[in-house]
Amino acid sequence: MRMILVAALAIVPLLAEDNDSIKRLNEASDVFSEVMSAPDKGIPQELLENAHCIVIVPGLKTAAFIVGGKYGKGYLSCRINHGTAWSSPGTVRIEGGSAGFQIGASETDLIMLVMNQGGKNKLLSSKFTMGAEGSVAAGPVGRTATAQTDAQMHAEILSWSRTQGVFAGLALEGATLRQDLDDNADLYGRKLPNREIVNKSMHAPKAAARLREMLDKYSPREHASVAGGSGR
Repeated sequence: MRMILVAALAIVPLLAEDNDSIKRLNEASDVFSEVMSAPDKGIPQELLENAHCIVIVPGLKTAAFIVGGKYGKGYLSCRINHGTAWSSPGTVRIEGGSAGFQIGASETDLIMLVMNQGGKNKLLSSKFTMGAEGSVAAGPVGRTATAQTDAQMHAEILSWSRTQGVFAGLALEGATLRQDLDDNADLYGRKLPNREIVNKSMHAPKAAARLREMLDKYSPREHASVAGGSGR
């Protein structure tokens, strides 16, 4: 009886972690669906169709008292099969800080599009600092808008945020993005690196079905123009 109780107690944290991962996947699906279904206020369709990868971080937390900081977890997916499908999701963590006098806290939904192969390579590395190692620009808002500025046209990554219902471009200079092997283990049963999940077309866990469905809905396979491995 005692052995059964000990085993049950050992399983509880694993179930909690698994539930957290599933909950976060559903939140990521909700964020993407709500942003894309907003009339004339979402991510331009052309940019989404030409993106090599997407990153969605629901509830990125920002807190500041003299020195600011950011922390959040989310998911990435990349084009596979010469751009005709989206990969199974890998997990990411964003951490960052800023200096200067500031007080306050907020929670932000974050979406990033990786627009070329160079950005994809950095995204799939174990860790990189945006701005220092990858060009990041605030993305334009509006269903038919295009990347009008030189920075947007040449950026490896375009980013957007949604705070209290307001959707706008977001600069993420200095924030660090890294893969989360522990969360990947929750989804896939072992600590797979994101590069392996994407490049080997890992079978998607059942919990990821809705997110992939949303990606296909708003960037359908027959419209995808990204060639696997090509630059922008």
